[in-house]
Amino acid sequence: MADVKRRDFLGMTLGGVAGIGAIAALVAMKKTWDPLPSVVSAGFTTVDVNGMQEGEIRDTQWRGKPVYIMKKKSGDSISPDRDFKLGDSHYSIGIKICTHLGCIPNWKTNEELFHCPCHGGQFTGDGVNVAGTPPPRPFDIPPFIIKGDTTLVLGESGIEYEAMVKASSKA
Repeated sequence: MADVKRRDFLGMTLGGVAGIGAIAALVAMKKTWDPLPSVVSAGFTTVDVNGMQEGEIRDTQWRGKPVYIMKKKSGDSISPDRDFKLGDSHYSIGIKICTHLGCIPNWKTNEELFHCPCHGGQFTGDGVNVAGTPPPRPFDIPPFIIKGDTTLVLGESGIEYEAMVKASSKA
């Protein structure tokens, strides 16, 4: 074995400690870039639409935003850019935030319209803004995917959502 001098040994030791420190710093930086598990889980909301009656609206939240899901009545018009089919029924979905000033509209059952309490904005059950009222565009649609026969997962983009986006871009 070669004769190692004290100065060489200290240099190798210092280099080894610096290398370990650099690796530890890189691992720590990587962990700060990764989202927290609570943030990742907050990105998805699972909704079971089993048992919904025709015309019923179910409210939920996705990423802190109010979302409605409405089971369409038989005989209601179906809009490919706003409605999707699940089983034998059609549903409408939207983020229930007024596109005018960000208020949360209330559903008026007798009129079958969403009414914004602040400035009189109105939306149909499909989430389309009524002409002549302040909102400039329809409700936004959250990304969703259908799992099984009765479950929606909000926050993940599925085939039905992609079809709705494609249909609305053509309109």
